[in-house]
Amino acid sequence: MSILRVILGDQLSFDISALAGLDPRCDIVLMMEVMEETTYVRHHKQKIVLVLSAMRHFAAELRQRGVPVDYVLLDASDNTGNLTTEVQRAVVRHAPDGLVVSEPGEWRVQAMVEGWAALTGKPVEIRTDNRFFASRARFATWTHGRRTWRMEHFYREMRREHAILMEGKQPAGGEWNFDSENRKRLPASSVPPVRLRFVPDETTREVMALVEQRFSGHFGGLEEFGWPVSRADALHALDDFIAHVLPNFGDYQDAMKAGAPFLYHSLLGAALNLGLLCPDEVCRVAEAAWRSGAAPLNAVEGFVRQILGWREYVRGVYWALMPDYEKRNALQATRKLPAFYWTGDTPMHCLREAIGNTARYAYSHHIQRLMVTGNFALLAGIVPQEIERWYLAVYADAYEWVEMPNTLGMAVFADGGQMASKPYAASGAYIDRMSDFCSGCAFDVKQKTGPNACPFNYLYWAFLIRQKDRLANNPRLAMPYRTLAGWPPQRQAAILAEADTFLDQLE
Repeated sequence: MSILRVILGDQLSFDISALAGLDPRCDIVLMMEVMEETTYVRHHKQKIVLVLSAMRHFAAELRQRGVPVDYVLLDASDNTGNLTTEVQRAVVRHAPDGLVVSEPGEWRVQAMVEGWAALTGKPVEIRTDNRFFASRARFATWTHGRRTWRMEHFYREMRREHAILMEGKQPAGGEWNFDSENRKRLPASSVPPVRLRFVPDETTREVMALVEQRFSGHFGGLEEFGWPVSRADALHALDDFIAHVLPNFGDYQDAMKAGAPFLYHSLLGAALNLGLLCPDEVCRVAEAAWRSGAAPLNAVEGFVRQILGWREYVRGVYWALMPDYEKRNALQATRKLPAFYWTGDTPMHCLREAIGNTARYAYSHHIQRLMVTGNFALLAGIVPQEIERWYLAVYADAYEWVEMPNTLGMAVFADGGQMASKPYAASGAYIDRMSDFCSGCAFDVKQKTGPNACPFNYLYWAFLIRQKDRLANNPRLAMPYRTLAGWPPQRQAAILAEADTFLDQLE
């Protein structure tokens, strides 16, 4: 009995469920590069290079292990550009008895896969994606009967269930969460570590040439490409992070610094989301660093929480609430995405820095995404789906299952509190406290109003005024709303007018 085993572009794990039980004497692996997947949003050039190069390296390693691979190149003359039609063509070529595939990561691809049996006339087995701590069914069990969902509650359950950072039944160090220790401003004298980057090999250079030819109009550049594209690269990146960066990750994970896009962040998200690293192995290695005394507990717990907690949680939210989730707009935002999100052409230094780094590296760390580009989109009232599609397009680690809930639920509160207990809205004071961006800005963060004032300042208060009916009863916003209650109507009207004037100029 022959099986066609379909491996999608973000399923590059040798132990993925679709490959379990593979018999190289009669089975064949199908991998496909298709235009549809490179252009359903206009992905950053580096994202396209990363995925295609990683796929080609993975296919080569499968062949080295004696596994037959049918690999469809993007520029093959007979490539139809569509996953489904390429699967149909492969079924004609190989006449398998059936197909096996692991659960896709995105809703639209899941819908495609569910139609393959009818279109090919072959049975299709869709296996649980075994690369996560919590299956979709496990998350559904956790949500059952809960009025509110909070990541912290889910995270603690995952810690217990998988015995990570535990001392018997108690959390290591006596606390579940050391986040209060992880909000330090980077000292001015601090010199961030030199980060490991990977020189493109021959395969990657071939893909880079292809991308420059076929996707010249896409966002971003390739000059700074340095992502791991193989399992070996990814393991090297993990080892480097654990040894040289993790010890300071906790203290400075919320810090931002001009000219330092990576700081103490892991840069492992792209490899994790492709399947080059397993989240369990990453968490276990980090835990071992703490137990050996190589990294402090606050750093290791904060890092583990991002993977075992947040990454698993957003995936659960995505699959529990799609497809309606993508349409959420609880705050009724209506403005178009400003053009500077694509060009970086803005006098606001923090936004220019975050967007410029995104163009150069297909990366900015989570605080820049949440509290700079996301915070601006929230305060400006940008249509959630426009900023969500932007995030999906521009980051090397962005896949819809992880990016959409982070955007709609965290960055712009479009789900009305399904994921987060409050909007992550902030004035310029937060950015000034956690970065050195404000010192090089055309605006003055200390000024609240007027032509030289930091726009985040009046946009923040205008946002609260406009959303009063929706947000005033949120207990976590009690303090700013008490402040607003003391302002006369004339002052509130002036703030709204100043915000509108600034936002109208963007259009």
